[in-house]
Amino acid sequence: MSNTSFSPLTGSTATPTVPAPRAPWRDWLALAVLMFPVLLVAVDNTALTFALPSIARSLDATGVQLLWIVDAYPLVLAGLLVAMGSLGDRIGRRKLLLIGSAGFAAVSAATAFAPSAEWLIAGRVGLGFFGAMLMPSTLSLIRNIFPQPNRRRLAVAIWAAGFSGGAALGPIFGGWLVEHFWWGAILLVAVPIILPLLVLGPVLVPESRDPQPGRVDVPSIILSLLVMVPVVYGIKALATHGLAPEPVAAMGFGLLMGYVFIRRQRALLHGTREQGGRAPNGKEQSAAASPLLDVSLFGNRVFSTAITANVLALFSFNGFILFLAQHLQLLEGQSPSESGVAMIPALIATVAAGLLVVPLVRKVRPGFVVAGGLLLSAAGYFLVAFGDHSHGPGILLAALLVLCLGVGAAETISNDLILGAAPAEKSGAAAAISETGYEVGSLLGTAILGSILTASYQRNLHLPAGLGEPAAGQSTGTATAQAGETLAGAVELAQSLPAPLAEAVTAAARAAFESGVHVTAAIALVLMAGASVLAAAALRKVPTAR
Repeated sequence: MSNTSFSPLTGSTATPTVPAPRAPWRDWLALAVLMFPVLLVAVDNTALTFALPSIARSLDATGVQLLWIVDAYPLVLAGLLVAMGSLGDRIGRRKLLLIGSAGFAAVSAATAFAPSAEWLIAGRVGLGFFGAMLMPSTLSLIRNIFPQPNRRRLAVAIWAAGFSGGAALGPIFGGWLVEHFWWGAILLVAVPIILPLLVLGPVLVPESRDPQPGRVDVPSIILSLLVMVPVVYGIKALATHGLAPEPVAAMGFGLLMGYVFIRRQRALLHGTREQGGRAPNGKEQSAAASPLLDVSLFGNRVFSTAITANVLALFSFNGFILFLAQHLQLLEGQSPSESGVAMIPALIATVAAGLLVVPLVRKVRPGFVVAGGLLLSAAGYFLVAFGDHSHGPGILLAALLVLCLGVGAAETISNDLILGAAPAEKSGAAAAISETGYEVGSLLGTAILGSILTASYQRNLHLPAGLGEPAAGQSTGTATAQAGETLAGAVELAQSLPAPLAEAVTAAARAAFESGVHVTAAIALVLMAGASVLAAAALRKVPTAR
């Protein structure tokens, strides 16, 4: 049996560095242990949002403080993903995972009993710091535990399934904990989830690292923060407040720092190659600074297209969830946990699709599977764009099911292509890029599609004549003005009005919102269909799995 494999990064065959043989059952037990931090991060991403009303009452938090309670975690997380992925390559991915897990559990326990909003915000910053160590470490360890492509592909599918399952459980689990205990229980539960990893991880999970990592380049870490934090902040601010100078300036500054960051990475990479793996004094390369991110990876069509597909898959999913959650909770009157339960069949479809495409890529080229997944996402948006939503959420939930089948297929194979395209010794950095794409795709889906939906709603809303339109320059603090800005404001206004007028306000808000959903879905449909064509063209030469 040949010991060579096809590399989509170079387009040639190469002899991989194979870890010492292990019993297969140990590999799958190691994967099971790695699922604990994956589930934790996935649940934590969605659960706390549903505890905000309880937090506001308990800590007397202001609106600005609530915003930072939500935003502090993803800002720090996104800013440090690349740095932590590269650090794991240097010091050991298992070591970084265990440090991050212990820190995450400790900060979660301390934050669960936060006596003030400021304490909770600081805790969320700490969770973002340690959380950035978790996801890239798990994915890069999978790359090294399962060097054989077919087994790795199945492991990645299980990893993605765990993340999707955790995201589905987040709203339900968080709502249940808040109803039966207090908001801090959502954070405190991190301790028992992490304990199995801390006990079994050192025994079952093998250590792996870059054999010649190079010295950590601190300026590159600072630059990566100056890139991601302003960009993520700008995207979130645009989604919340619309077009304004502050978020545009933040994004502009982040993009400028991105240009500086890329130039520095190229210079460091060029210097490393000129030295041929050794520093000028003849010592090993570890004595010289090396790039935080190997930007040459993006020059490979397979790697860059897989990253783009990953971003777009999450873009389509989070953009869809944005207006589906509003429809279920504000127009159908469901509670957050009830709406979470309604979405479970579609999220199960995400898991099933991710697992089913593993044997499929042995017969169908991976690029066509990714393209097919994106096309299914487009089909989901087609159902929304041209469907009638006035008779309940049936069409929207069916569309979510179709979209989730596509997301599960595209995300699993794109993640596998990302890991397969990167050298094993750089798997931590590659996994961090994949995770950064996840964060950016999620934010862009909410910001772009959310902004389109909000603008369309505001343009098409016609309040009843007896109520009056919000006058120009009227304070946005009034109920009428809030109804003109968001569906939630209209529903709140309707609850304070007598029945005939309340029904008229609700009908007007529903019509404006559904009109916005149709427009938003049509734009997303065109975008996802185009992405499907591009993925099929760019990845058409990637061979079927063997």
